[in-house]
Amino acid sequence: MADKLKIGITVGDINGIGLEVIIKSLLDNRVLEFFTPIVYGNTKVASFHRKALGVSDFSFNVINDPEQANPKRANMINCWQEDVKITLGEENEIGGKYAFISLEKAVEDLNAGKIDALVTAPINKHNIQQEGFHFPGHTEYLQEKTNADDVLMFMICDELRVGVVTGHIPVKDVSDHITEAAILNKLELMNESLKKDFWIQKPKIAVLGLNPHAGDNGVIGIEDDMIIRPTIEKAKEKGILCFGPYPADGFFANHAYEKFDAVLAMYHDQGLIPFKHIANRNGVNFTAGLPIVRTSPDHGTGYDIAGQNIAAHESFMEAIFQAVHIVKRRREQAELSQNPLAFRKLSRDRD
Repeated sequence: MADKLKIGITVGDINGIGLEVIIKSLLDNRVLEFFTPIVYGNTKVASFHRKALGVSDFSFNVINDPEQANPKRANMINCWQEDVKITLGEENEIGGKYAFISLEKAVEDLNAGKIDALVTAPINKHNIQQEGFHFPGHTEYLQEKTNADDVLMFMICDELRVGVVTGHIPVKDVSDHITEAAILNKLELMNESLKKDFWIQKPKIAVLGLNPHAGDNGVIGIEDDMIIRPTIEKAKEKGILCFGPYPADGFFANHAYEKFDAVLAMYHDQGLIPFKHIANRNGVNFTAGLPIVRTSPDHGTGYDIAGQNIAAHESFMEAIFQAVHIVKRRREQAELSQNPLAFRKLSRDRD
């Protein structure tokens, strides 16, 4: 039990469905056989959500530090002591304030090596903006806090893995960010992650075009022929098995993604709309390129259904298990590289 991974969990916006999907994910004690959960929040806030769900046979074990975690219980660190007014389904400054407090404390422990991975419940990108957090989302915040050179928003499920070249930027700015350097960086991150985090020895990556019909030979835009196609060739020279650019509509409609280990989309909605449809509530957002492991569910704060006990927790549960699997794969790979099998030349004359 002591060897189980400690998974840190942030509560996200306390007026959303974050705590609902957390509680639902941890209700079944059988999940504790695989990891030790440490939730960064507040027991009074958790109790409010528990009562709203009508759950009576569940409680958190309160600790002050991850070292005190009980491997047989769902643990919680109280990140604040004051009483907080919860208004389920409402976007306000309170939800953003305490989402950031939860995140800040969890990342502090993550960087200190006190927890093994981080799973983040959804935040609202507008109300979380405050001193200390001026980022489009979790991805960019974690990139700065871990000093990562570049990161990849990598959406994963059993059927499909999708990364994006441009993340949380306005659509009108997308084409300006589609450069050789940007595409090549993301391809390298994706290729490395597929090898290190998913143990795919020779990943095969599909690259989507930017314009409709991948530009149609320059009739509907020049980026596909002038930027994307030559970059794919440069990536191949670096040993990356990538192909394209493919028109996004036909690529997903014809199930062409089934022939590849991952897909690189040019912008957020181009990749995430088909991904969420195909994943069907089982998708996970994984931030590739970080020195630490962070995952999250593929949904938002769910204000419209908060407190109604109808939020699906499958994506959050899958995010936890993906974090566990990725940490274990990274550690096994590091161990294998440190202790390679001894090479011995065999003689031709063998009895």
